[in-house]
Amino acid sequence: MRIDLLRHGDTGQRSYRGQLDDALTELGWSQLREAVIGRHWDRIVASPMRRCAEFARELAQARGLPLTLDARLMEYHFGDWQGVPIEDLADQQAEALARFWADPVANPPPGAETFAAFGTRLAAALDDIARTCGNRRVLVVTHGGAIRWLRCVAERRDFGDMAGIDVPHALLHPVAWPVPQVRTSDCVDMACG
Repeated sequence: MRIDLLRHGDTGQRSYRGQLDDALTELGWSQLREAVIGRHWDRIVASPMRRCAEFARELAQARGLPLTLDARLMEYHFGDWQGVPIEDLADQQAEALARFWADPVANPPPGAETFAAFGTRLAAALDDIARTCGNRRVLVVTHGGAIRWLRCVAERRDFGDMAGIDVPHALLHPVAWPVPQVRTSDCVDMACG
């Protein structure tokens, strides 16, 4: 199944924001509005974080599309690094930062969400979309770290490649996501009408 991933627009913040609930700047709004011009979807699924959800609501309402907010699409929780300017991390914890980007599975930030938990929730969200939405065109509005993880899985790349995946604000990333096997116990519809 083809799913379009869209990173939220600019928030004016220059740190690992993670699960801090930032609003979009005017630039962020204009980036997102421009990114969707001429594009068509049948449904929208978004992270409930303001920087994703507020735009997803606007787009869904303007186009008359069903919208689902899914907390599993939230950004990675960066623990003690969340909200710390990247320049400060580079100055004060350069080795830990380099280890994290080289192997985020083995070297998470202190106090961070485990990489396994992050991946499990993201994969479950996309599995549910693929299972319930069939051939419908779906836009998923989410975050940079989430898009990097999902692209690594969809493209069969090592997670150490995440740092090399460019994910600018408001850029669309089409991914081919495999439709999981449907089990009778999984027949829960997300209203993908």
